[in-house]
Amino acid sequence: MLSKMTISPAEALRWQLEAGVDETVAAIPVNRFALREDAPPDVTGKNNGELPSPPPGDPPCDGPGDMPPPLPLPPRAPSSALAPMDDAVGRAVALAAGAATIEDLRAALAAFDGCPLKRTATNLVFTDGNPQGAVLFVGEAPGAEEDRQGLPFVGPSGRLLDRMLASIGLDRTRVCISNTVFWRPPGNRTPTTVEMAVCMPFLERLIELMDPRVLVTLGGPAAKSVLGESAGVSKLRGRWFAYASPRLARPIPSTAMFHPAYLLRTPAQKRDAWRDLLMLRRKLDES
Repeated sequence: MLSKMTISPAEALRWQLEAGVDETVAAIPVNRFALREDAPPDVTGKNNGELPSPPPGDPPCDGPGDMPPPLPLPPRAPSSALAPMDDAVGRAVALAAGAATIEDLRAALAAFDGCPLKRTATNLVFTDGNPQGAVLFVGEAPGAEEDRQGLPFVGPSGRLLDRMLASIGLDRTRVCISNTVFWRPPGNRTPTTVEMAVCMPFLERLIELMDPRVLVTLGGPAAKSVLGESAGVSKLRGRWFAYASPRLARPIPSTAMFHPAYLLRTPAQKRDAWRDLLMLRRKLDES
């Protein structure tokens, strides 16, 4: 037979904390906004552990329907955290709009200091390939090798992309390659929405200046950022979208494909990637 154990209140509290208890809920709610500042709740245990009674005028509540209306929250001061981002995006829009050529755009991007990734990256990674090419590929972000060389898609995923292009008769002399952000995120992490937002004006201006026959996003973040689609690449691939901009003479046929880095990790998806490449080849032949 188990003997009855007696533990102190402190030991009982410690056991509950270790078990994951992080709050206490009483049968009777207490309107602590109405409690007097000079009469704080009793926490000494002199009440035999009982909770303080609600102040007069606040009857006990038996359910949500009996709850008194919540007190209005004090007005919230506008946050200044978004101000630097808004300023950086505004400067990016102005710099990008003033670029008349892709080289002007590269120079403007090199002088831009509004993206926090620039402080930790080694090199600006803007474009590679032919700016007059038929296809613009947009990936996610530079990796370590791209950061060292200052060129997009030159690591293992870039070599796979080259083989993918060669399978349908393309190479870097016929296409242009870029990313949604132009500096490497630390540790190859996914770019944040702020980082993509401050780089997006430059990418949009690149698309306008290049005016490719076809636009291809590589990976989920690029598809979400450029195409404005929230679905995953597995649901977007194999379909055509229309990328439009006020400065473009016509909408650009656009599609999403798996990122080569994903294909290196998931070779089983290469079958679908081959179908997407054939679809791209057909679109180019038709246009």
